[in-house]
Amino acid sequence: MNLPNLVTMSRILLVPIFAFLTLVYPPGLNIPATIVFLLAALTDGLDGYLARSRQEVTKFGQLIDPIADKLLITSALLALLELGQISTWVALIILGREFSVSGLRMLAAAEGRVIAASKWGKLKTTVQIAAITAFLLGISWAPFLMWIAVIVTILSGVDYFRNAQDILKDSME
Repeated sequence: MNLPNLVTMSRILLVPIFAFLTLVYPPGLNIPATIVFLLAALTDGLDGYLARSRQEVTKFGQLIDPIADKLLITSALLALLELGQISTWVALIILGREFSVSGLRMLAAAEGRVIAASKWGKLKTTVQIAAITAFLLGISWAPFLMWIAVIVTILSGVDYFRNAQDILKDSME
């Protein structure tokens, strides 16, 4: 196991710790959960940077990295839902996009193709992290930021599917 994959695995290990801290402390200024969440979120960029800079990109890393990302965001959304901080529809839209794009990537992989992260996808992740962090810290404009996250999430999903028309067409033949 190389260093980038260890960093990715650390993100997965931080997910239950984050979820526990989010649910144990009351909603609002939750510094412990925020620190763990941001540490886990930072590993997302770090593992990719390490893999590329050290030329240690692996199939395992390409598979597990998006799963780790989705575990972190899903745990945050479910915890915020449990705490009554977000609506069910917010979680459904965001998670629906995540599953849809993951399915699209699996379809591409079955054809020996890779769908790399787009600028929209990276923006989506950044805005989602910012919105979740705002909720964890009890910032009053967190709901507004989550609205932006939902809009960017939808636009990101549309962009992925628009750019993968050839993959979709080829898979239906």
